[in-house]
Amino acid sequence: MIEALVTNIQLFLLVFFRIIAMVELAPLFSSSSIPQLAKIGMSLFVSASVFPGVLASHYAIPVNAVDYALLVLGEVAIGLLIGFILNLIFSAFQLAGQFFSLQMGFGASEVFDPLSQVEIPLMGEFLNLIAMLVFIAISGTGKFLLVGVMRSFEYLRAVDLVTHREGIVQLLISGLGGLFQSALVISFPILGTLLLVSIVMGLLARAAPQMDVLTMGFPVSIGVAFIVLFATLPLLMTAMERIIDGSFQTLGTFIAGAGSLRK
Repeated sequence: MIEALVTNIQLFLLVFFRIIAMVELAPLFSSSSIPQLAKIGMSLFVSASVFPGVLASHYAIPVNAVDYALLVLGEVAIGLLIGFILNLIFSAFQLAGQFFSLQMGFGASEVFDPLSQVEIPLMGEFLNLIAMLVFIAISGTGKFLLVGVMRSFEYLRAVDLVTHREGIVQLLISGLGGLFQSALVISFPILGTLLLVSIVMGLLARAAPQMDVLTMGFPVSIGVAFIVLFATLPLLMTAMERIIDGSFQTLGTFIAGAGSLRK
């Protein structure tokens, strides 16, 4: 194994560059709480695990240094593409929390997200943490290694970024569209309830103008939103599981389709 790795060090570096690019953008793995040295070590371990399969597939290595450098860039681009698509999952959950944070009155409250390195609304971070637990519970890490790593090396090559660029663009567009669709599906129960609360408070303001509806509206909206959130939490977790599984299936279908077109 070590002898084959040393003999085919150029191929091993191609495998490593693709995997390290995935890890840098993939959900959960890209967290700044994970040391960079640990990410590199994990990438080396995964690269050594899948290297025999890649070697058996007779991956062509160019002799020219310029062509090899372009091939390295292509492998990095594939890793970044796969990591970005999977990272859209958690962006959907953050966006769902952002949709109803403003309606609840939490629009001004933001917390620092260690995954995305930005400040996001409080409810977006809450849903993001729940999604991380769901991701771990349904073996999302194993599915990432199976679909993102093993299947991508089985079907996808760097040249496919050029020959199948329409499919890649379509995948990105569908991923961004699915981002908003998933966010609306998750946030709709709370958004709909808060809309009814706003309508009721508006009717109360018309019926009793002497009531301070603005002062009453914030605690009522926050209380109702939390009650609906915790009541529908099992359904939300089921929806998160379905969204995560669907993203892996979409990515696997795209990878297999690109491989079948090349063949």
